[in-house]
Formats: sequence, structure tokens, C-alpha cells
Amino acid sequence: MATERSNAIVLAAGRSKRFKGTSPKILHPLCGRPLIFHILETLKELHRTNKIETVCIVVPPGKTVEKALAGAKYPFEIVFAVQTQPGGTGHAAQIGLKKLNATGDLLVLAGDAPLVRSESLKALVDARRDAGTAAAILTAVFDEPPPYGRILRTEGTITGVVEARDATPEQLAIREINTCTYAFDAEALRSALPKLKADNAQGERYLTDVVGLLVDAGLALTSVQGHPAEVMGTNTRSELAQVTKTKRDEIVQKLMDDGVTIVDPDTTYVDIDVSVGPDTVLLPGTFLEGETKIGSHCAIGPNARLVDCVVGDEVAISFSVVREATIKDGADVGPFASLRPGTVIAKGAHVGTFAEMKNAKIGEGSKVPHFSYLGDVTVGRGSNIAAGTITSNYDGKDKHATSIGDDVFIGSDTILVAPVRVGRGAYTGAGSVVTRDVPAGSLVYGVPATKRERTGKKKKKKPKTKKKKQGA
Repeated sequence: MATERSNAIVLAAGRSKRFKGTSPKILHPLCGRPLIFHILETLKELHRTNKIETVCIVVPPGKTVEKALAGAKYPFEIVFAVQTQPGGTGHAAQIGLKKLNATGDLLVLAGDAPLVRSESLKALVDARRDAGTAAAILTAVFDEPPPYGRILRTEGTITGVVEARDATPEQLAIREINTCTYAFDAEALRSALPKLKADNAQGERYLTDVVGLLVDAGLALTSVQGHPAEVMGTNTRSELAQVTKTKRDEIVQKLMDDGVTIVDPDTTYVDIDVSVGPDTVLLPGTFLEGETKIGSHCAIGPNARLVDCVVGDEVAISFSVVREATIKDGADVGPFASLRPGTVIAKGAHVGTFAEMKNAKIGEGSKVPHFSYLGDVTVGRGSNIAAGTITSNYDGKDKHATSIGDDVFIGSDTILVAPVRVGRGAYTGAGSVVTRDVPAGSLVYGVPATKRERTGKKKKKKPKTKKKKQGA
């Protein structure tokens, strides 16, 4: 039975009224992914055991959600049903069901409850099948229930659900809440939805009223109890913050279980698609975002932000912002460095205080210690870029590249006016403005740097040693 196919409806047409925003609520980010993506990933996990044919997402007008999901690949078909006017969860389920040629198991989930687990959904489907009921409801018990619908029971048997807005004080005292997550027999739901009425405080057709209609029709229901943490919704930005903290705690705990040292989990922020190798230390104030990948034995932080970066082993990054950059083994960055997209820091290189880089390739063992801007530049191996160096890469119309060879010494406050090349083993004097290519092994200086000298490497003289006097 566990391999029978299922379908699902995700109710995601909320207008974000209580968010006081303009974008659909399900597109608000949660640990690096929009809320709707968390639901779809959970359904993807469920698909491994309970094959899902089609997921219908009920969305608001405007195609914003459709565009956000364009190109996303899942092992089931995704279709959309547009709820043009707010009409309640029952109305949303009805227009969603019209998009599906569904029989048998039909999951209905709230798009703003992103923490529900695939294990709970599987238990819900299995419970309905095993009991042969018209529906199974995912419930949760709270010591202090949130403003959700309450499960009504008579001698343990479910008789209905009442929304918090319409509940009596006695009903509000019930601690078991409805999570708006169901496994229905599709035909039973299809027959009940047209009977819904909008005689309630909201003037909407509630999906929760289907429970009472099924009971009145003499059909049985069952339930599965979930964990309170997994069923929390995101009706307000305050609730989104609570759900985000719960998810972040889960991610951070998983990293620690896998051998990552996190000095202060409460001030460490890691997105869901981030990976970190064992024996790496994350210090307070660390933000790891997007699809950042970090190797082993690194020290990240304090106060470092990495977005979509690739970091090798034994790398140190402190008090810095790094975006879409690659930092290879043994390099160190910071404090107070800014590495922008396209930057690659090679093995053992050093990027120091208040250095900013954009589309910069820094060679193995090279150093950019402090107060420099390097944009659209390639630096070879073993070079030193002294304080105050600037690559003037923009002429007001186009960006131009700078090339700095191996074993080059760029003096303090040098301006390299691109396009320009500095040859291997060359030097620039402090305060130089370099507008022409510098030959290998040359020293240039001045404004502009037209004065040139061949440096040549002189052999070091051996120090003279005094002969010891006889008998001394």
C-alpha cells in the first residue's frame, strides 16, 4: 500500500495582509529558500515512499509564484491554480482539486507551514489507508495553543474543527489544534467541498468545515499527532522569525553532530544549502548563505558573511564580507576585507585589512595586506601588493583588465591605470601612476611612471669572517 500514488494540493494564495507587504507570503525566505520550496522539498522526500503524481499549488494572481518556480525540477508534475479573489481555504482547495484528476490519496497542505516533516505526512497517509477513513488530520497539542482551529472530539472520536475566531471560550481551552494538513480520500473531499458555506466571522469557505460535513455524512476520520515545532505557521513576520529560529537551530545542530565546532549557536546563521567540513570552527556573528561550501579545519568569523562561496581547507576568514568568491586551501582573509563576485584567492595567499576585490585572481602565496582596491585583475605567484594600491579599471565607458606577474612588488599608493601589464619580478615605486606596461625585472616610478630602471637580482655577498689570532 505504501507505494500507491498520491496527489497533493498546496494552499499558497495568501495575500500577506498581516505581513503588510506586497510579495506573496510563500516567497518570503526561510534559511535561504522561499517558504514554498521547503514544502516542495518535503514532498520530494515523501515521493521516495509514497509516489506523488502531481502537486497543485493554489496561488494568487500575478504569476509571481509561477516565475519563482520556473525551472525547478521535482520528481512530480507541478501545476498551478489561481485564486483570483480571497475566498477561504475551502474555496482554494476546490479550485485546486479541479486542476487534478485525483483519486485515492490526496494531501492538502498549508504553504505557509514549511517545517512539516515528510515522516509526518507519510504517517498521515498510512493512517488514513489503514483505518479506511475519509480523511486523516495532522494535529498537535500545545500547552498554550496558538490562534489555530481546535479539534472537537466526542469520546475520542473527531466530530469537527472550529476556527479560533468562531470558537467559544470553552472551545478555545482545547489544547489540540488543527494544522491545516490533511490526507483525504479524493472522492470524499470532492463531494464535500460544494457544500461549504461562508457563515463565519471571515465570510469565507473554510476547509476545516469539511470535517463536520464528512462526519454528518456518516464517514469516519482519524488523526496523527505531530510535533508542535513542525506545524507552526507563518501568518505574521513575528511567526516567520520564530519558524526561522527553529529551522536555524535544526541546521546548526546537524552541523555540530557532523563535527563542526560552533562557538555560539545563537549568533551563527547558516542557510539550508550550506555545507561545512569537520573540525571547522564557526565563531560568533558568522553568516553562511546560499550554497556556500566550506572545507575542513577552517576558522570562520567572528563577524564574517559568506554568500555562495567555495572555501578550501585550513582557511581563516574574519570580520569580512565574501560574495560569490573562491578561497583555496591555506589562504586567509581579513579582517575587514570585501571580496566581490568573481574573486579567486589561491592557495596560501593573504588578503588583509580593508582590501576590496572584484573579479580578482590572486596567485599562490601572494599578499594584498591592506587598504587596496583590486578590480578585474590577475596577480601571479609570490607577489606583494602594498598598501593603497588601486587598479583603475573603469574609463567611464568600459572595464579594463590589469595583469601583474609572479614575484612583483607593487609599492604603496600605486595606481595601475588599466589596461596595463606588470611583468615578472618588476617593481613600482611608492606613489607611482602606471599607465604603460612594465617590463619584467624593471623598476618604474613617478607620475606618470615613465622613469625606469633595470633592477636585476644581485648575489648576496658572504659576510667577512675575522680570522682568529693564534693563541687567542
